[in-house]
Amino acid sequence: MSQQQRTTGPAGDGPAGDRLFEASDDGVRPRRYLLTMFPYPSGDLHMGHAEVFAITDVVARYWRAKGFDVLNPVGWDSFGLPAENAAIRRGEHPAVFTEANIATQAASIRRYGVSFDWSRRLHTHEPGYYRWTQWLFARMYQQGLAYRAAAEVNWCPRDRTVLANEQVVDGVCERCGTTVVRRVLTQWFFRITAYADRLLDDMTLLEPGWPPHVLAMQRNWIGRQEGPDGVRYRLHDWLVSRQRYWGAPVPVVHCPGCGEVLVPDDQLPVELPHLEGDQLVPGDVSPLAGAHDWVRTTCPRCGGPAERDTDTMDTFVDSSWYFLRYLSPGYEGGPFRPEDAARWMPAALYVGGVEHATMHLLYARFVTKVLYDMGLVPSSEPYARLMNQGQVVNQGKAMSKSLGNGVDLTAELDRHGVDAVRLAMLFAGPPEDDVDWADVSPEAMRKFLGRVLRLVPAVEGSTSGSDGLRRAVHRTVHDIDGLVEAGRFNVAVARLMELVGEVRRRLSDGGAGARPAASHEAIEAVAVLLSLFAPQTAQELWKSLGHATPVAAQPWPVVDPALLVTSEVVAVVQVDGKVRDRLTVPADVTTADLERAALARPAVARARGDRTVRRVVVRPPHLVNVVLGEVKRPTREL
Repeated sequence: MSQQQRTTGPAGDGPAGDRLFEASDDGVRPRRYLLTMFPYPSGDLHMGHAEVFAITDVVARYWRAKGFDVLNPVGWDSFGLPAENAAIRRGEHPAVFTEANIATQAASIRRYGVSFDWSRRLHTHEPGYYRWTQWLFARMYQQGLAYRAAAEVNWCPRDRTVLANEQVVDGVCERCGTTVVRRVLTQWFFRITAYADRLLDDMTLLEPGWPPHVLAMQRNWIGRQEGPDGVRYRLHDWLVSRQRYWGAPVPVVHCPGCGEVLVPDDQLPVELPHLEGDQLVPGDVSPLAGAHDWVRTTCPRCGGPAERDTDTMDTFVDSSWYFLRYLSPGYEGGPFRPEDAARWMPAALYVGGVEHATMHLLYARFVTKVLYDMGLVPSSEPYARLMNQGQVVNQGKAMSKSLGNGVDLTAELDRHGVDAVRLAMLFAGPPEDDVDWADVSPEAMRKFLGRVLRLVPAVEGSTSGSDGLRRAVHRTVHDIDGLVEAGRFNVAVARLMELVGEVRRRLSDGGAGARPAASHEAIEAVAVLLSLFAPQTAQELWKSLGHATPVAAQPWPVVDPALLVTSEVVAVVQVDGKVRDRLTVPADVTTADLERAALARPAVARARGDRTVRRVVVRPPHLVNVVLGEVKRPTREL
């Protein structure tokens, strides 16, 4: 099946065939390229995927609502050791394991409601992709940036392959934990050290949009030192060859007369031969060395007998440029059209884990600079802004089967629903913080979404006042606009919850009569805002309001500046987290005055009874929460 055939299908929240989330590239709207670190197909999605996809999807939906033409593609980093090791255990070809997991993950992503542009989907193990990885290697070789040399290298005895310095952590293989030994082998390298100064100096371009700690990690890894013996670096050239099967073959033949000869571009891709079972078991050389019919070839230069190079490339080579292939899916004239790169690059936002700071992110920056020097991309940096998400843990520890604290994403989706899990992830804290699933309450989010859906029946008979409600709606839209821009998604969800509570309160205060325009406007705004965080529930709410078009296609609500100017606000007063009262206060009320006014309310006194006040949490001007302590004991008279 061709890539185009495989990727057609429903893309939006609406009926089959909805292509709402495909980038149009119409040239009318301003463009923004949103990129998620593409997953490795080692199994079904896990809780970390649930977090990063929820974060990215908020941004994608928000940008579309703000009028941008958004490119938000999806693909799989599908070469690599886990699939090969699984294939050896099962006695099958790695593609069987890989493609089954891709199908499983793709179905889970669709269920999770992520607004990806599926028309640009890619898999790095497909010849149509790794043809261009080999093309990139050839360009590096022609410029003296790819070379083969004997060197002392890191060798993993378990996986029986070499490792780059970046893949060795405290003396062990970062993938399997085996102690690494040193061996002298002839290997392929990329001359990343030739770009060391630019990789350092160009960080000034990244400082506005990249986390400072990531830049610090890269600076330390490159390790430029000034001294009397000239400039020295900690950084070494990137070792890219691997003695394993499941990767892109190095596009070089070895001729007795001509030496190393690149495979011509018109003969790419050099496809992997079909090996499986015991043929994949690694030894001191690559399993490809045993594929004798594949190894034997003719020299492209002299036509004499020659042998193919039997190393494959590190999968980090595949991921060093994949974001450019998304720009020109199916293009046969090169890895991407330069004019497409000129339109979309650099990516406006890249979302992924900080663990890639000194590998993938550094390699992608290097390759982008090489392509920039070739005149193929418009920027020497690939990503204008970087957002790192935290880790999802459970009970304070990384999830592990051995610890018995693993959480199955599919089970959580079945139990609570997709939108409840998404909201719980987003509400748990800022994106960069770790999320402890033991402290997260998707059930509370499910109940909140149920209250949202009950807004429409309530509004049918309401005569709630319009001025205060409209002010609350416009203020919330204004606040969430700024919060999403700043990446403070948890606070944005909290503000939306406050608005829903305000709408429900005003509807419950009304009597019988016709539906006022203000209430209808408020619930429409709730639906559009909610669509960023819980798109399936938002679509259901939008449809119940009588709309036939998808809520995801709605523009961002227009804020009336006059409604943002207010001298008074309504503060919610809680006792032990339960709403007990509301009071109108000046918008600039001080913490002390708001606390004093709340404690003086009769409703608080009734709820308090004989118990002491342990502490008062004040968030002026909107919230006071009185936390109660022990029952007061009467003092005895002597």
